[in-house]
Amino acid sequence: MKCLVIDDEATARMIINQLIDTHKELNLVGDFSNALQAIKYLNQNQVDLIFLDIHMPDFTGFDFIQTLKNPPNVILTTSDRSFAIEAFEYDCIVDYMVKPITPERFKKAVQKAENAKPTRTSIPEKTEVNSDVNKTENDLYVNIDRRLIKIDIPSIYLVEAKGDYIQIKTFEKNYTVHSTLKKIENKLPEDLFLKIHRSYVINTKHIIDIEDNSVLIEKDVVPVSRSNRPELMKRLNLL
Repeated sequence: MKCLVIDDEATARMIINQLIDTHKELNLVGDFSNALQAIKYLNQNQVDLIFLDIHMPDFTGFDFIQTLKNPPNVILTTSDRSFAIEAFEYDCIVDYMVKPITPERFKKAVQKAENAKPTRTSIPEKTEVNSDVNKTENDLYVNIDRRLIKIDIPSIYLVEAKGDYIQIKTFEKNYTVHSTLKKIENKLPEDLFLKIHRSYVINTKHIIDIEDNSVLIEKDVVPVSRSNRPELMKRLNLL
């Protein structure tokens, strides 16, 4: 069985990886410290089993499962016993292991996964790796109402901070996300995006006009702070 390990704790991943190595029927194909990386992998590959932590930054293991249209079998790994009842409301969850995980308990969970009905069928792996990677690099995932929404990065023309929320504007749709401007800015490619004001990050490719201390992007007039104006001019080769 092809399997993934998703856990934000490096020690926990190491322990599970070592346990996987003791089972010939398991083939570890991915090891991720956060769910976003795993989602990008699953967009291009299929697996048979996921060892999934419940408590992770930004969203829970349950939130992660809900983003998958056709999830594989899942074995939850957690230090928290309180989610056991909720866990088995999901058809894909075949077992619930409480840390620390012993070899005997791990073996029992693997047997359950082997006996469980597959939740998805395997397909041949794609060989055109480069094109797949390029596609995933153009995606931004945001957490909205406990769902991970994929946004095409080149379509974003403006990101605006509004209190505790961020509004991401694209040519197709606008998205309101509970986040900080800095966190979103760090996920965007520096060659396309530039912070021009404490509340605004713009896609410089979509600037229509520049006038005094503002720029026009689509129908939005966006202020440019004095401290950020030199970098904008440099980016546009106007210095």
